[in-house]
Amino acid sequence: MITLQTVYILAGLMFCAYAFFNLRDKSNSRRYVNALFWGVYGITFLFGAELPHFVTGCMAILLAVIAGTGKLGKGKTDNDQPEMVEKREAGAKRFGNKLFIPALLIPIVTLIGTLTLKYTPLVETKNVTLISLVIGTLVAFIVALLLLRDSPFKAIKAGGQTMDTVGWAAILPQMLAALGALFALAGVGDVVSELVKNIIPLGSPLAIVIAYTFGMALFTMIMGNGFAAFPVMTAGIGLPLIVNQLGGNPAIMGAIGMLSGFCGTLMTPMAANFNIVPAALLELQDKNGVIKAQWKTGVLLLLVNTAFMYLFVFRF
Repeated sequence: MITLQTVYILAGLMFCAYAFFNLRDKSNSRRYVNALFWGVYGITFLFGAELPHFVTGCMAILLAVIAGTGKLGKGKTDNDQPEMVEKREAGAKRFGNKLFIPALLIPIVTLIGTLTLKYTPLVETKNVTLISLVIGTLVAFIVALLLLRDSPFKAIKAGGQTMDTVGWAAILPQMLAALGALFALAGVGDVVSELVKNIIPLGSPLAIVIAYTFGMALFTMIMGNGFAAFPVMTAGIGLPLIVNQLGGNPAIMGAIGMLSGFCGTLMTPMAANFNIVPAALLELQDKNGVIKAQWKTGVLLLLVNTAFMYLFVFRF
């Protein structure tokens, strides 16, 4: 049976491969720091279940120290070589829209796997979607290699170069999700619940829904990640007020609540991997250019999510 631990092992091997290629990259003056960063991160995936919690915590602190000191760097990539750029442009013209096939395979295989694999003994049922996503990624990887007739080692090396460009922001979602869980365990949700009860009229479903959806967006803007906001806001408002007090549908509440949080993601520089990193990769002069282009969409979607929550969460 394919379990979540299998996924973690694959991820750990991938990050350790990034560390290995960094060690061999003499064009990167900070290759040892990069190798340490990705190597430690890979070890947390490979042996996290066996390591004492204290050791894992120390490794997380080490990652934060490396990232905070700004010592990560990157070496030369194919984009720095004119002949490779010309080769890639020629390949793009040759394959055309076929280049989208691997990317489209990921959501297609994920959807099919989510709908079908849960009825088989092949995968761990409670993690079927995540496992299907990994299977979809592996299928896309193989198809891309066959389509382009390239080396898997070259592909992994290029992936490592991309991760070096993204840097510490690549692991930010996981760190923030863990922070959200810590906040929930620390009772921040209870504090939020008491504040809401003292401010908004508890007899108004609309006011409670607005507090939840807008609170999800606002807390996401502060934390930089909807996964960090979700346990806090759901423990503070979603479950005690929308579900338990008003009898709302928890599935609808959770789905639309997460979407409301993602609206906040569109409007904050704290979501560095979504908004700051793309600006750097696209070499935009304004580092907040991505946010300025999409914040209106975020506000509009937040209003729509609030309306949907109010219309449907109490009726199904």
